[in-house]
Amino acid sequence: MTTNQASAFTVGGTFLSVAEKAALEKTAEAVATAGKGITACDEGPATIGGRFDDVGVENTEENRRLYRQMLFEAPGCEDFLSGAILDPETLYQKSDGGVLFPELLTNKGIVPGVKPHLKIFTLPGTNGDTIMQGLDSLNVRCQEYYAAGARFAKWRSPLVIDMEKKCPTDLAIRANMQDLARYALICQSEGLMPIVEPDISLSGSHTLEEAIDINIRVQSELFKAMIDHGVYMAGSTLKPNVVNPGKDCPISYTVEEIAEANIFVFEQSFPVAMKGCNYLSGGQNLANASARLSAINKANKKGPWNLSFSWSQALQLPILDLCKGKDGLQLEEMSKLYVKELAIAGASARGEHEWKKGEGDHVGVKK
Repeated sequence: MTTNQASAFTVGGTFLSVAEKAALEKTAEAVATAGKGITACDEGPATIGGRFDDVGVENTEENRRLYRQMLFEAPGCEDFLSGAILDPETLYQKSDGGVLFPELLTNKGIVPGVKPHLKIFTLPGTNGDTIMQGLDSLNVRCQEYYAAGARFAKWRSPLVIDMEKKCPTDLAIRANMQDLARYALICQSEGLMPIVEPDISLSGSHTLEEAIDINIRVQSELFKAMIDHGVYMAGSTLKPNVVNPGKDCPISYTVEEIAEANIFVFEQSFPVAMKGCNYLSGGQNLANASARLSAINKANKKGPWNLSFSWSQALQLPILDLCKGKDGLQLEEMSKLYVKELAIAGASARGEHEWKKGEGDHVGVKK
């Protein structure tokens, strides 16, 4: 079969030209660069403001700009970063040198992206399940973000496992995954490579086995919805949660067992057409997140995917702690620690990080 014959069998993306597909796939490949990952700094002013308040930093636009500039200009950060997710505010801000942040990142070989979703809404009749809003006018915003320099987007659909309430409900899973597929389709039509993020919270008392079952249901629904919508799968990326027992689960599991669970879920449903995934940290600290990511990469014997990171709290909370009891942002000190953390993340993405005994394990909660 020739290359041209093979391309005739491409599923999805029929609304895209050959050049548009190639551009989306090029972005997906860049994000999936081996040993590199994404710095997720797309917190809105209120969210980052809460983190600033916790360490005694004033929540002003200028402080937010200076903080994000440090994340982008830290010497050597480009050795471990393939992408950066920005809040729309950050997308239009400039460095001290007058360079727009998307251009600054692009010049360092880091693909700039943006968070286009809006607010969470509770679905009636689902015992508290939620859905993310923001699909209305998404195409217009995507056009603006692309013009501003973004080349990918990220949409988060949060879900919570509650076995007693039978959550997430089938309705919530279908609604959220359909929205993720529709978002991905709109992004691709406007030139942005979509990152789809089905985010199942670490909260709860469910077992690892129950988490496996629900994660397979969620991811299978997501990928089917994307194919049904005609999304070009090779030009998209997954940002999943770590498949994990609930924080209050009474059963203990080793990091190796958690890693095997994650690979098992991928082997059931993750399309090989997609270049890879970038795990969210989801409340894990750096030690646990890096141990689990490294173990997952060691356990991956069959899958062709690049398995990496897209972390926010795991990277940011330790560097923000450096500001406690001091006068404002400690940018130089924060920059040095940030790059050290990224080196750990990069090693984890290669499966080369050696964790300490107990890191990444789930210790059962006694009742």
